[in-house]
Amino acid sequence: MNQIIECVPNFSEGNDMGIIKQITDVIESVDNIKLLDVDPGKATNRTVVTFVGEPAAVIEAAFLGVKKASEIIDMSKHSGEHPRFGATDVCPLIPVANITMEETVKWAHQLAERIGKELKFPVYCYENAAFKEERRNLASVRSGEYEGLKEKLKDLNRTPDFGPATFIAKTGALAVGARDFLVAYNINLNTTSTRRANAIAYDVRERGRTKREGDQFTGKIIKDDKGKPVMIPGSLKSVKAIGWFIEEYGVAQISMNLTNISITPVHEAFDEVCLKADARGIRVTGSELVGLVPLDAMLDAGRYFLSKQKRSLGVSDKELIKIAVKSMGLDELGPFVPEEKIIEYQINKASSGALVSMSLKDFMEETASESPAPGGGSVSAYIGSMGVALGTMVANLSSHKRGWDDKWEIYSNWAVKGKELQEELLRLVDEDTAAFTKIMDAFALPKNSESEKEIRTESIRLATLHAIKVPLRVMTTAIEGFELIDAMVESGNPNSISDAGVGAIAIRSSVLGAHLNVLINMDGLEMDDELLSIKSQANIVAEKAVTLEAKTLAKVKSAIEKQ
Repeated sequence: MNQIIECVPNFSEGNDMGIIKQITDVIESVDNIKLLDVDPGKATNRTVVTFVGEPAAVIEAAFLGVKKASEIIDMSKHSGEHPRFGATDVCPLIPVANITMEETVKWAHQLAERIGKELKFPVYCYENAAFKEERRNLASVRSGEYEGLKEKLKDLNRTPDFGPATFIAKTGALAVGARDFLVAYNINLNTTSTRRANAIAYDVRERGRTKREGDQFTGKIIKDDKGKPVMIPGSLKSVKAIGWFIEEYGVAQISMNLTNISITPVHEAFDEVCLKADARGIRVTGSELVGLVPLDAMLDAGRYFLSKQKRSLGVSDKELIKIAVKSMGLDELGPFVPEEKIIEYQINKASSGALVSMSLKDFMEETASESPAPGGGSVSAYIGSMGVALGTMVANLSSHKRGWDDKWEIYSNWAVKGKELQEELLRLVDEDTAAFTKIMDAFALPKNSESEKEIRTESIRLATLHAIKVPLRVMTTAIEGFELIDAMVESGNPNSISDAGVGAIAIRSSVLGAHLNVLINMDGLEMDDELLSIKSQANIVAEKAVTLEAKTLAKVKSAIEKQ
């Protein structure tokens, strides 16, 4: 799966939607960007825009949005209730999938540097992207706001991280940051009492509650030697929470901001509120996610609740999400539609033409058509995924077999391993076809001059080398499935041993089919050390697959004969 980051720029205009439309238009002009939300505020005269995509595309879109804002928003005429100091006031980047905070910080620095160099106005870096500890806090970076910016830029200790220390009346300054993903999450209670909801919120939120003498609501506040209230910390880190009554639904809720779901994930927040509510005689009836949530947050929740049930975790993403939704009552106040609530699914809506999204019939008919792709490489990858899937099925059946409760986790671990291999092989189904397309694109390059011929020849060579490595990856991935299959033949549910045998046959077919693609894609290339090494590796894997299949089938047939 590709790396995904979210960008949430705040533009200092909340009344003229024509201006905001110009900004969002340039953001959406970048390929592979998904605009998720545009939230204008009239009183604040500020609009929060949210979009996601792969890092390079997000940085390009963010730069274009900032550039357009600097051209059409005049800060010298701006007023609003929210703190601000620039046409684009803040521009945080948030890691969403398959990317670390450290990597996200590097992208933030790249964006900040480009804005400073090309647009030539002051840029500060904050939160995780801060170069100085005192600049981690946005309020500190933005202190004095726009009105105090001119004097601030004269202070050598407060010069920007990028761009000139020059006051530009029209654009002001910008803060670029990197922060954790924030999930807005509400938990529903079977009470109408805001006071009781607040009591639970204080129990769990990191800040906790003020320490008092006697009654926790009316007692005298206890202060420290500096005169500040003493706080009793709550049980959850990186959580802000408050209780309120929702008239629309007639219930009280715990409204939470989970500011770092790697520290306190959604499912842990839910269970902790259940625990604290129960201690106060209150029941949690369900919950709701406000806005979008990363896929991993839902998958982790599904695994968490399945683990509590001592059931196999090696099930489909769809099943994990279903378990998470039902366990936390995310559909109590309205339907939870994964395609609308999960960030990665929102992004992937545009890629519905991918082979793996086709029905079995459509994939078969597409393969049978006059088009040369998908071909043997993609089919080999798919056969491999099905072979591993059969092993995964046996693991899941074994995990849930009556009388084997003490071994559920062993089989669950095998099923999880199988799922990982399945997903990689499915990814390679489309990757193989994409590799073929790259070769065709290379052959289509112009060859009118000597320099063009050289570029074309090198492009063909590189594209073909990639097309060799993809089926090799199919081979090395699929053959790992034999370990799962063998374990299931040896100790899995005996009623499904023939399924494991079919899995072994499919995996061998996958490896041998991909091997043919490695060899044919080498045809016509000058053999160098790299290609010789690849060919040798492919031959070894192919021979090993034949041997492993024979051993596995011998065990399967022997076991069947003994039954």
